[in-house]
Amino acid sequence: MNRFQQSVTIALSDIQLQTALDRGTTRGVNARLAGMAETTDASLLRHQARLAKERALNSLPELLEELERNVVANGGHVLWARTAAELNQIILDLCRQHNVRRVIKAKSMVTEEAELNHALEAHGIEVTESDLGEYVIQLAGETPSHIVAPMMHKTKESTAQLLHDKLGMPMTDKPEEMTRFVRGVMRQKYLEADMGISGVNFAIAETGTIATVENEGNNRLSTSAPRVYVAVMGIEKVIATWEDYALLVQLLARSATGQRLSVYNNLMSGPRRPSEPDGPEHFYLVMLDNGRSRIYGTEYTESLACIRCGACLNACPVYQNIGGHAYGWVYPGPIGSVVSPLLLGPKQLPALPYASSLCGACQAACPVEIAIPDMLLKLRRDLVQQGDPTLGWRVGMRLWALVFRSPLLYRLSGKVAGALTRLLAGRKGVLRQLPPPLNGWTANRDFPAFGAPSFRERYRARRSARPSTNGSKEM
Repeated sequence: MNRFQQSVTIALSDIQLQTALDRGTTRGVNARLAGMAETTDASLLRHQARLAKERALNSLPELLEELERNVVANGGHVLWARTAAELNQIILDLCRQHNVRRVIKAKSMVTEEAELNHALEAHGIEVTESDLGEYVIQLAGETPSHIVAPMMHKTKESTAQLLHDKLGMPMTDKPEEMTRFVRGVMRQKYLEADMGISGVNFAIAETGTIATVENEGNNRLSTSAPRVYVAVMGIEKVIATWEDYALLVQLLARSATGQRLSVYNNLMSGPRRPSEPDGPEHFYLVMLDNGRSRIYGTEYTESLACIRCGACLNACPVYQNIGGHAYGWVYPGPIGSVVSPLLLGPKQLPALPYASSLCGACQAACPVEIAIPDMLLKLRRDLVQQGDPTLGWRVGMRLWALVFRSPLLYRLSGKVAGALTRLLAGRKGVLRQLPPPLNGWTANRDFPAFGAPSFRERYRARRSARPSTNGSKEM
């Protein structure tokens, strides 16, 4: 998990990955900008969405209890999981209770967090991902690299080759033909499944309604065709009212894919009623904590406002170059650099808070205005206070502080550095390689020699040459 630098090096040299990221993130950024530009006042819309999530977080315990009451009143069952292991055991118990042998699964980042597929498969239960992207990476034995577009790291050419090798699909470079082929394979899976599992985009407390958002129709089939439906959500997904849902669902679509509204907006309020011709016979809602309550009530609470649109990933220059797998866990990109260390513990992923230029593109793209750069800085502070940096880093920072507190040492260090770099650079004026630990810079770019005279010397000379207002020289 904690191999960020190694993963980054591999990602940067992967030409296929770079091609896929360039296509995918560019398309995502442009689509979001176009979608938000259609609104009357995008900034006001985003501010209202933030307020809706703030209201939900401010009343989180009460809303969760209200949600539970209304789900039960609708004929469903609510189960609580404190950890990922508890979540897996709960669903495994439900499979045994209902004699489930085959599961069809719609997209869910929470189940990726818990590694639910592996847990069920270890007990002989067949699990099939129904989302096209998730299904492709399941065939490849990989994990999602993006919150919304799980196969962002794959090109259409590599996908076609994979489908040909695994399923015998005739070779094609047309995405619509690949989709049509997979749809034919998946149809029987829906009919054979005993249980459907999905994530939750929003859980509306006032009516006990589960809302999912999709573009393929697979989610609707996964949740309505099998006789048992299990919805899995992090506790932060609850919102108060239908008005909040109406606001957030349109921002989710515009931020994720640039659409005014996703093709399918599914709303489930319990199992099939006696008068209804279809739908599941049994409905369960499983709510997962898994570290979220530790975040709640801290200075990182607003990270729980994330609606998982993926806009910050598309906009981030770091993600655009390294993709999602380099981050080492389920949640990649800027928001992943915040929530992953918070959920797992900062020392589990110490590089992630530093995997950012702090340019602010993530916050500018976020539909609920989460201050991601601020939280990344706070996480860096936490790591230092916990004594995480290496001995070399601590010694280096102490030396840096000593030099910057002393004008004499600052001037001397500047003169020594200037003389050495000019000597080593020679006539070329640039250094091709610096000694460790500075060689990380020259591994990818040249280092220009320090200029002579220095800026400080030029500034002093210019001030000395400038006449003062009283006719004397300035000191």
